[in-house]
Amino acid sequence: MLLVCLLFYFKKKEVLKMVIVMRPDASEEQLKEVVSKIEELGYKPHVIYGATRNVIGAIGDERGKFVLQSLEVMDGVEAVIPILKPYKLASREVKKEKTLIKVGDISIGGEEFTVIAGPCAIENEEQIIKTALAVKSAGAHILRGGAYKPRTSPYAFQGLGEEGLKLLKKAGDEAKMPIVTEVVNPEHVTLVSEYVDILQIGTRNSQNFELLKRVGQTDKPVILKRGMSMTIKEWLMSAEYILSEGNMNVILCERGIRTFETATRNTLDLSAIPVLNEETHLPVIVDPSHATGYAKYVSSMAVASVAAGADGLMIEVHPQPEKAFSDGPQSLNFDAFAKVMRKIKTLLEVRKTI
Repeated sequence: MLLVCLLFYFKKKEVLKMVIVMRPDASEEQLKEVVSKIEELGYKPHVIYGATRNVIGAIGDERGKFVLQSLEVMDGVEAVIPILKPYKLASREVKKEKTLIKVGDISIGGEEFTVIAGPCAIENEEQIIKTALAVKSAGAHILRGGAYKPRTSPYAFQGLGEEGLKLLKKAGDEAKMPIVTEVVNPEHVTLVSEYVDILQIGTRNSQNFELLKRVGQTDKPVILKRGMSMTIKEWLMSAEYILSEGNMNVILCERGIRTFETATRNTLDLSAIPVLNEETHLPVIVDPSHATGYAKYVSSMAVASVAAGADGLMIEVHPQPEKAFSDGPQSLNFDAFAKVMRKIKTLLEVRKTI
Protein backbone atom coordinates (compact mmCIF):
# COMPACT_ATOMS: atom_id res chain seq x y z
CA MET A 1 0.00 0.00 0.00
CA LEU A 2 1.41 3.32 -1.07
CA LEU A 3 1.24 5.84 1.78
CA VAL A 4 1.01 9.35 0.40
CA CYS A 5 1.30 12.33 2.72
CA LEU A 6 2.22 15.39 0.64
CA LEU A 7 2.08 19.11 1.31
CA PHE A 8 -0.24 21.08 -0.94
CA TYR A 9 0.40 24.79 -1.38
CA PHE A 10 -2.54 27.07 -2.07
CA LYS A 11 -0.40 29.84 -3.50
CA LYS A 12 -0.35 31.15 -7.03
CA LYS A 13 1.68 28.76 -9.21
CA GLU A 14 2.76 26.82 -6.11
CA VAL A 15 1.00 23.47 -6.41
CA LEU A 16 1.83 19.80 -6.47
CA LYS A 17 2.82 19.07 -10.07
CA MET A 18 4.45 15.66 -10.11
CA VAL A 19 4.81 12.54 -8.03
CA ILE A 20 8.07 10.69 -8.55
CA VAL A 21 7.61 7.02 -7.72
CA MET A 22 10.78 5.19 -6.71
CA ARG A 23 11.31 1.50 -7.46
CA PRO A 24 10.89 -0.91 -4.54
CA ASP A 25 14.60 -1.75 -4.67
CA ALA A 26 15.78 1.88 -4.94
CA SER A 27 18.57 2.70 -2.49
CA GLU A 28 18.65 5.58 -0.05
CA GLU A 29 21.50 7.09 -2.08
CA GLN A 30 19.41 7.00 -5.26
CA LEU A 31 16.56 8.66 -3.38
CA LYS A 32 18.87 11.44 -2.22
CA GLU A 33 20.13 11.98 -5.77
CA VAL A 34 16.58 12.39 -7.06
CA VAL A 35 15.77 14.84 -4.24
CA SER A 36 18.90 16.81 -5.09
CA LYS A 37 17.95 16.93 -8.77
CA ILE A 38 14.42 18.15 -7.96
CA GLU A 39 15.93 21.01 -5.95
CA GLU A 40 18.35 21.77 -8.76
CA LEU A 41 15.40 22.11 -11.15
CA GLY A 42 13.84 24.71 -8.86
CA TYR A 43 11.18 22.56 -7.17
CA LYS A 44 10.50 21.72 -3.54
CA PRO A 45 10.75 17.97 -2.86
CA HIS A 46 8.71 16.17 -0.18
CA VAL A 47 9.67 12.56 0.49
CA ILE A 48 7.01 10.10 1.63
CA TYR A 49 8.27 6.78 2.94
CA GLY A 50 5.92 3.91 2.12
CA ALA A 51 5.78 0.27 3.17
CA THR A 52 7.04 -1.09 -0.17
CA ARG A 53 8.33 1.98 -1.99
CA ASN A 54 8.93 5.67 -1.50
CA VAL A 55 7.51 8.59 -3.45
CA ILE A 56 8.54 12.21 -3.78
CA GLY A 57 6.15 15.08 -4.35
CA ALA A 58 7.57 17.94 -6.42
CA ILE A 59 6.03 21.35 -5.78
CA GLY A 60 6.76 24.46 -7.80
CA ASP A 61 6.01 26.73 -10.73
CA GLU A 62 3.40 25.60 -13.24
CA ARG A 63 5.36 26.86 -16.22
CA GLY A 64 8.38 24.56 -15.95
CA LYS A 65 6.82 21.29 -14.89
CA PHE A 66 7.84 19.51 -18.12
CA VAL A 67 11.47 19.48 -16.93
CA LEU A 68 10.52 17.05 -14.17
CA GLN A 69 9.89 14.35 -16.78
CA SER A 70 13.69 14.15 -17.17
CA LEU A 71 13.80 12.45 -13.77
CA GLU A 72 12.48 9.24 -15.36
CA VAL A 73 15.99 8.38 -16.61
CA MET A 74 17.55 8.55 -13.15
CA ASP A 75 18.58 5.39 -11.33
CA GLY A 76 15.91 4.10 -8.94
CA VAL A 77 13.01 5.98 -10.51
CA GLU A 78 10.03 3.90 -11.63
CA ALA A 79 7.71 6.64 -12.91
CA VAL A 80 7.06 10.38 -12.96
CA ILE A 81 3.34 11.04 -12.76
CA PRO A 82 1.72 14.42 -13.46
CA ILE A 83 -1.20 15.36 -11.21
CA LEU A 84 -3.98 17.01 -13.21
CA LYS A 85 -6.88 17.16 -10.76
CA PRO A 86 -7.29 20.33 -8.65
CA TYR A 87 -7.78 18.09 -5.61
CA LYS A 88 -4.28 16.65 -5.70
CA LEU A 89 -4.08 14.46 -2.61
CA ALA A 90 -7.68 13.25 -2.74
CA SER A 91 -7.36 12.14 -6.35
CA ARG A 92 -6.91 8.59 -7.57
CA GLU A 93 -4.12 9.99 -9.74
CA VAL A 94 -2.00 10.05 -6.59
CA LYS A 95 -3.33 6.87 -5.01
CA LYS A 96 -5.08 4.14 -6.98
CA GLU A 97 -6.13 1.89 -4.12
CA LYS A 98 -8.87 2.78 -1.65
CA THR A 99 -7.72 4.32 1.60
CA LEU A 100 -8.38 2.05 4.57
CA ILE A 101 -8.97 3.96 7.80
CA LYS A 102 -8.44 2.09 11.04
CA VAL A 103 -10.36 3.04 14.16
CA GLY A 104 -9.47 0.53 16.82
CA ASP A 105 -10.45 -2.87 15.43
CA ILE A 106 -12.73 -1.29 12.81
CA SER A 107 -11.67 -0.61 9.23
CA ILE A 108 -13.52 1.97 7.15
CA GLY A 109 -13.15 1.77 3.39
CA GLY A 110 -12.31 -1.91 3.14
CA GLU A 111 -14.46 -4.96 2.54
CA GLU A 112 -16.36 -4.54 5.80
CA PHE A 113 -19.39 -2.23 5.85
CA THR A 114 -19.39 0.30 8.71
CA VAL A 115 -22.48 1.60 10.51
CA ILE A 116 -22.31 4.68 12.75
CA ALA A 117 -25.37 5.24 14.92
CA GLY A 118 -26.58 7.32 17.83
CA PRO A 119 -28.59 10.41 18.74
CA CYS A 120 -28.32 13.78 17.09
CA ALA A 121 -27.62 15.36 20.47
CA ILE A 122 -26.42 13.98 23.78
CA GLU A 123 -29.11 14.88 26.30
CA ASN A 124 -28.25 12.99 29.48
CA GLU A 125 -26.35 9.95 30.71
CA GLU A 126 -29.27 7.53 30.59
CA GLN A 127 -30.17 8.48 27.01
CA ILE A 128 -26.70 8.09 25.52
CA ILE A 129 -25.77 4.91 27.38
CA LYS A 130 -29.08 3.23 26.59
CA THR A 131 -28.68 4.17 22.93
CA ALA A 132 -25.08 2.96 22.80
CA LEU A 133 -26.00 -0.47 24.12
CA ALA A 134 -29.00 -0.75 21.80
CA VAL A 135 -27.20 0.16 18.57
CA LYS A 136 -24.26 -2.07 19.48
CA SER A 137 -26.64 -4.97 20.05
CA ALA A 138 -28.22 -4.34 16.63
CA GLY A 139 -24.83 -4.47 14.90
CA ALA A 140 -23.59 -0.86 14.75
CA HIS A 141 -19.83 -0.37 14.91
CA ILE A 142 -19.32 3.27 15.98
CA LEU A 143 -21.33 5.47 18.34
CA ARG A 144 -22.24 9.01 17.33
CA GLY A 145 -23.64 11.84 19.44
CA GLY A 146 -23.56 15.63 19.31
CA ALA A 147 -21.98 17.56 22.16
CA TYR A 148 -21.85 20.86 20.26
CA LYS A 149 -24.82 21.52 17.98
CA PRO A 150 -24.71 24.30 15.37
CA ARG A 151 -28.39 25.04 14.94
CA THR A 152 -30.22 27.29 12.48
CA SER A 153 -32.13 28.92 15.34
CA PRO A 154 -30.17 30.57 18.18
CA TYR A 155 -32.94 29.44 20.51
CA ALA A 156 -32.60 25.72 19.72
CA PHE A 157 -30.69 23.29 21.93
CA GLN A 158 -26.97 23.91 21.36
CA GLY A 159 -25.59 20.82 23.11
CA LEU A 160 -24.01 20.04 26.49
CA GLY A 161 -20.45 20.91 25.46
CA GLU A 162 -17.66 19.22 27.41
CA GLU A 163 -20.16 17.52 29.71
CA GLY A 164 -21.64 15.91 26.62
CA LEU A 165 -18.19 14.73 25.55
CA LYS A 166 -17.70 13.05 28.92
CA LEU A 167 -21.06 11.29 28.67
CA LEU A 168 -20.32 10.16 25.10
CA LYS A 169 -16.96 8.76 26.19
CA LYS A 170 -18.59 6.91 29.09
CA ALA A 171 -21.23 5.43 26.77
CA GLY A 172 -18.59 4.36 24.25
CA ASP A 173 -16.59 2.67 26.99
CA GLU A 174 -19.64 0.81 28.31
CA ALA A 175 -20.65 -0.40 24.85
CA LYS A 176 -17.02 -0.95 23.79
CA MET A 177 -17.49 1.24 20.71
CA PRO A 178 -15.35 4.00 19.17
CA ILE A 179 -17.07 7.39 19.26
CA VAL A 180 -17.51 10.32 16.90
CA THR A 181 -18.83 13.84 17.45
CA GLU A 182 -18.95 17.08 15.52
CA VAL A 183 -16.43 19.83 16.15
CA VAL A 184 -17.69 23.30 15.26
CA ASN A 185 -14.88 25.64 16.29
CA PRO A 186 -11.11 25.52 15.69
CA GLU A 187 -10.65 26.38 19.36
CA HIS A 188 -12.51 23.20 20.38
CA VAL A 189 -10.42 20.77 18.31
CA THR A 190 -7.86 19.98 21.01
CA LEU A 191 -10.52 19.47 23.68
CA VAL A 192 -12.78 17.30 21.52
CA SER A 193 -9.79 15.23 20.34
CA GLU A 194 -9.07 14.28 23.95
CA TYR A 195 -12.41 12.44 24.17
CA VAL A 196 -13.34 11.04 20.76
CA ASP A 197 -11.89 8.64 18.20
CA ILE A 198 -13.23 10.44 15.11
CA LEU A 199 -13.87 14.13 14.48
CA GLN A 200 -16.83 15.21 12.36
CA ILE A 201 -17.16 18.34 10.25
CA GLY A 202 -20.81 19.18 9.64
CA THR A 203 -22.40 20.59 6.53
CA ARG A 204 -22.39 24.18 7.81
CA ASN A 205 -18.63 24.02 8.40
CA SER A 206 -17.66 22.14 5.27
CA GLN A 207 -16.01 25.29 3.89
CA ASN A 208 -14.77 26.64 7.21
CA PHE A 209 -11.19 26.47 5.99
CA GLU A 210 -9.55 27.39 9.28
CA LEU A 211 -11.43 24.55 10.98
CA LEU A 212 -10.53 22.14 8.15
CA LYS A 213 -6.85 23.02 8.46
CA ARG A 214 -6.98 22.62 12.23
CA VAL A 215 -8.47 19.10 12.14
CA GLY A 216 -5.92 18.31 9.42
CA GLN A 217 -3.21 18.91 12.01
CA THR A 218 -4.57 16.19 14.31
CA ASP A 219 -4.02 12.44 14.14
CA LYS A 220 -7.77 11.74 14.38
CA PRO A 221 -9.81 10.43 11.42
CA VAL A 222 -12.21 13.05 10.12
CA ILE A 223 -15.74 12.59 8.73
CA LEU A 224 -16.35 15.44 6.30
CA LYS A 225 -20.01 15.99 5.49
CA ARG A 226 -20.99 17.48 2.17
CA GLY A 227 -22.11 21.09 2.25
CA MET A 228 -25.80 21.48 1.52
CA SER A 229 -25.05 23.43 -1.70
CA MET A 230 -21.67 21.89 -2.56
CA THR A 231 -20.62 20.40 -5.87
CA ILE A 232 -18.56 17.22 -5.67
CA LYS A 233 -15.49 19.17 -6.79
CA GLU A 234 -15.95 21.72 -4.01
CA TRP A 235 -16.42 18.90 -1.52
CA LEU A 236 -13.18 17.24 -2.57
CA MET A 237 -11.38 20.58 -2.38
CA SER A 238 -12.53 20.87 1.24
CA ALA A 239 -11.14 17.40 1.87
CA GLU A 240 -7.91 18.64 0.29
CA TYR A 241 -7.54 21.24 3.03
CA ILE A 242 -7.47 18.45 5.62
CA LEU A 243 -5.19 16.20 3.58
CA SER A 244 -2.77 19.04 2.84
CA GLU A 245 -2.10 19.44 6.56
CA GLY A 246 -0.90 15.84 6.76
CA ASN A 247 -4.05 14.04 7.95
CA MET A 248 -4.84 11.44 5.28
CA ASN A 249 -7.67 9.79 7.26
CA VAL A 250 -10.68 11.55 5.74
CA ILE A 251 -14.10 9.94 5.32
CA LEU A 252 -16.59 11.64 3.01
CA CYS A 253 -20.24 11.67 4.12
CA GLU A 254 -23.03 12.34 1.63
CA ARG A 255 -25.94 13.87 3.56
CA GLY A 256 -28.12 15.32 0.85
CA ILE A 257 -28.04 18.65 -0.95
CA ARG A 258 -30.48 21.55 -1.04
CA THR A 259 -32.72 21.58 -4.10
CA PHE A 260 -36.15 22.97 -4.95
CA GLU A 261 -37.80 19.80 -3.58
CA THR A 262 -39.67 20.22 -0.28
CA ALA A 263 -41.04 16.69 0.27
CA THR A 264 -37.80 15.77 2.04
CA ARG A 265 -35.43 17.84 4.15
CA ASN A 266 -32.73 17.56 1.47
CA THR A 267 -32.27 15.61 -1.75
CA LEU A 268 -30.03 12.59 -1.21
CA ASP A 269 -27.53 12.48 -4.08
CA LEU A 270 -26.82 8.77 -4.38
CA SER A 271 -25.12 9.35 -7.74
CA ALA A 272 -22.31 10.98 -5.77
CA ILE A 273 -21.25 7.56 -4.48
CA PRO A 274 -20.09 6.01 -7.78
CA VAL A 275 -18.66 9.37 -8.87
CA LEU A 276 -16.58 9.64 -5.71
CA ASN A 277 -15.51 6.01 -5.91
CA GLU A 278 -14.10 6.83 -9.33
CA GLU A 279 -12.58 10.21 -8.45
CA THR A 280 -11.07 9.63 -5.03
CA HIS A 281 -9.46 6.97 -2.87
CA LEU A 282 -11.26 8.26 0.25
CA PRO A 283 -14.04 6.14 1.86
CA VAL A 284 -17.61 7.30 1.26
CA ILE A 285 -20.48 6.90 3.74
CA VAL A 286 -24.08 8.15 3.65
CA ASP A 287 -26.32 9.84 6.22
CA PRO A 288 -29.93 9.06 5.20
CA SER A 289 -31.31 10.67 8.37
CA HIS A 290 -30.22 14.23 7.58
CA ALA A 291 -30.85 13.66 3.89
CA THR A 292 -34.53 12.78 4.16
CA GLY A 293 -35.50 14.46 7.43
CA TYR A 294 -38.14 11.80 8.09
CA ALA A 295 -37.66 8.49 9.87
CA LYS A 296 -40.07 6.71 7.51
CA TYR A 297 -37.70 7.24 4.57
CA VAL A 298 -34.45 6.32 6.31
CA SER A 299 -34.71 2.56 5.77
CA SER A 300 -35.26 2.83 2.01
CA MET A 301 -32.40 5.30 1.55
CA ALA A 302 -30.09 3.26 3.75
CA VAL A 303 -30.68 0.18 1.59
CA ALA A 304 -30.27 2.26 -1.59
CA SER A 305 -26.94 3.58 -0.28
CA VAL A 306 -25.67 0.05 0.20
CA ALA A 307 -26.72 -0.86 -3.34
CA ALA A 308 -24.99 2.25 -4.73
CA GLY A 309 -21.66 1.17 -3.27
CA ALA A 310 -21.28 3.17 -0.06
CA ASP A 311 -18.66 2.08 2.48
CA GLY A 312 -20.94 2.77 5.42
CA LEU A 313 -23.90 4.59 6.92
CA MET A 314 -24.50 7.18 9.64
CA ILE A 315 -27.98 6.86 11.17
CA GLU A 316 -29.65 8.83 13.94
CA VAL A 317 -31.15 6.70 16.70
CA HIS A 318 -32.95 7.83 19.85
CA PRO A 319 -34.76 5.93 22.65
CA GLN A 320 -37.84 8.16 22.23
CA PRO A 321 -37.61 10.22 19.03
CA GLU A 322 -40.84 12.08 19.88
CA LYS A 323 -39.09 13.52 22.96
CA ALA A 324 -35.70 14.24 21.35
CA PHE A 325 -34.16 17.68 21.95
CA SER A 326 -33.20 17.91 18.27
CA ASP A 327 -34.01 16.16 14.98
CA GLY A 328 -36.58 13.81 16.50
CA PRO A 329 -38.62 13.42 13.28
CA GLN A 330 -35.65 11.90 11.42
CA SER A 331 -34.46 9.63 14.24
CA LEU A 332 -35.20 5.91 14.44
CA ASN A 333 -36.23 4.19 17.64
CA PHE A 334 -34.41 1.02 18.67
CA ASP A 335 -36.80 -1.41 16.98
CA ALA A 336 -36.77 0.50 13.70
CA PHE A 337 -32.98 0.63 13.71
CA ALA A 338 -32.73 -3.11 14.33
CA LYS A 339 -35.01 -3.72 11.32
CA VAL A 340 -32.84 -1.50 9.12
CA MET A 341 -29.73 -3.37 10.20
CA ARG A 342 -31.30 -6.70 9.24
CA LYS A 343 -32.13 -5.34 5.78
CA ILE A 344 -28.61 -3.99 5.36
CA LYS A 345 -27.03 -7.32 6.30
CA THR A 346 -29.19 -9.15 3.77
CA LEU A 347 -28.31 -6.72 0.98
CA LEU A 348 -24.62 -6.81 1.83
CA GLU A 349 -24.62 -10.56 1.23
CA VAL A 350 -26.13 -9.91 -2.18
CA ARG A 351 -23.64 -7.13 -2.92
CA LYS A 352 -20.74 -9.51 -2.38
CA THR A 353 -21.95 -11.65 -5.26
CA ILE A 354 -22.27 -8.78 -7.77
